[in-house]
Amino acid sequence: MKFKSTYFIIIAFIVLAAASCKKDLTNANTNPNQITADKYDPNLLLTTVQLSYTGSTNFGGSAWATKWGGVGCFIQHSASTNPGFYYGDKYLNSIGAMGEMFQDSYTSDVQPAVELYLLSANKPQYRNLHQMSRIMKAMVFEQITDLYGDIPYKQAGLGYYNRIYTPVYDKQQDIYTDLLKEVSQAIDSLDESADKPTGDILYSQADDQIGQWKKFGNSLLLRMAMRLTKVDPTTAQKYVTQVVGKTMQSNDDNAIVQHQSGIAVAANRDATEIFGNDSTDFRLSKTFIDNMKTHNDPRLPVVAWIYLKDTSGNVTTDTSRQNQLGMPSGYIVGGNNAAVNITLLPDSLYNKALGIYGYSTINDNILNTAAPDLILTYAETEFLLADAAKRWGIGGSAQTHYENGVLAAITQLSAYGDAATISPDDAQTYLDANPYNDANGLAQINTQYWLCTLMDEYEAYANWRRSGDLPVLKPVNYPGNVTAGTIPRRLNYPQNQKISNGTNYNTAVARLSGGDKITSRVWWDSQ
Repeated sequence: MKFKSTYFIIIAFIVLAAASCKKDLTNANTNPNQITADKYDPNLLLTTVQLSYTGSTNFGGSAWATKWGGVGCFIQHSASTNPGFYYGDKYLNSIGAMGEMFQDSYTSDVQPAVELYLLSANKPQYRNLHQMSRIMKAMVFEQITDLYGDIPYKQAGLGYYNRIYTPVYDKQQDIYTDLLKEVSQAIDSLDESADKPTGDILYSQADDQIGQWKKFGNSLLLRMAMRLTKVDPTTAQKYVTQVVGKTMQSNDDNAIVQHQSGIAVAANRDATEIFGNDSTDFRLSKTFIDNMKTHNDPRLPVVAWIYLKDTSGNVTTDTSRQNQLGMPSGYIVGGNNAAVNITLLPDSLYNKALGIYGYSTINDNILNTAAPDLILTYAETEFLLADAAKRWGIGGSAQTHYENGVLAAITQLSAYGDAATISPDDAQTYLDANPYNDANGLAQINTQYWLCTLMDEYEAYANWRRSGDLPVLKPVNYPGNVTAGTIPRRLNYPQNQKISNGTNYNTAVARLSGGDKITSRVWWDSQ
């Protein structure tokens, strides 16, 4: 689905500008310019919530410092030789950067999501809009709690309404119980004969907008249920069984936010931050590139390119599969410790003058300011169903879901435009060369999930943890790391929470097995 109207983006910017932009949770809960129903059509807030979920409205924060500086490196989609900006492939202590997503989300995501929920409640003319608000609100909170654990939930965003300026941190188990309930009830309450929200940038162009939202909601419900794989498989199986046959059925159902260049609040925030800060330090990881090269993945020339010098000394970009080279995690250029100095390649492979340009980075096919965000896809849904079928024997054939997922994951790149489109025949050739093997089923399924969630780093990281650390990643042991050489399990809370919401922060930290550390595990990641 394409976002075809600049009108909604401009209104979203106006709405967002009315909200507080101060980066602490107390201020996010205290909004003197509160949006009220007599000033705004709540439909326009749906646009804001959908844009903000992608990070578009988080200027200078989580899209880069947390998502790519940390999580993308944790999950070995990316790597860097810059230990300051990209701390995640060295497991260094960067509490401020890790807390950016928390800060930005409560200001830019939670606030409009709660507003939309409240302004559309108990109003017949907004029956479907309210159900959509419940689904989007759940999606926003799921992303935050997956990264941090216990977070403000029930009292979040209610400073103006209820004068709650220091919201309680709810337990993640309680949050997930409510998220599953909210999404399930919202799906059941969507009404084909009721309103067709005009601020919807996911499915407003669909012939059956409400039907699409039901599939989207059921696919989100599946994702949420599968988070409980380790800690509550009974509940997970209950919800998986509930959604079988009701989730996305093809790439036409994918939930896509189409960005636009030239309007700051509508641009792809990943591209804006990476190019605007330090694109020279950002590279795809050796783990990721090696997997694609080993398996002759047709996506590699689409998602990666490398800078090379020809015999005349001209610098060019090369997308050929054989020349891609991923950067190993946990290295720097120079320094006193030879063990962590990245080895420069022979001149025959690349010119040393190019420095780290001689390693592959994300192709501008999928990293540009107009590139869409795929926030939930049919491919992901099929891999989750394959996982459930393999683990518990429910929801059909693991092999069939795996095959559907692989084909969809490859062909879904057409959402990025003609240059990124891969033919169904090429996708089938890859699948034929990498058939499902039940003996190694879970590893195969979740490796494919990891591959298809490049650009959705928070989701890739969450699924890696919930699946049992699949695919198997080799951690690094960079000097001075704070994890004893293990891949981090969560993010630190922002430090200002100790001051602005100290009592509730301390209560939440006390519930973490190891305290507010990146080695502590969130509830659903319990061993």
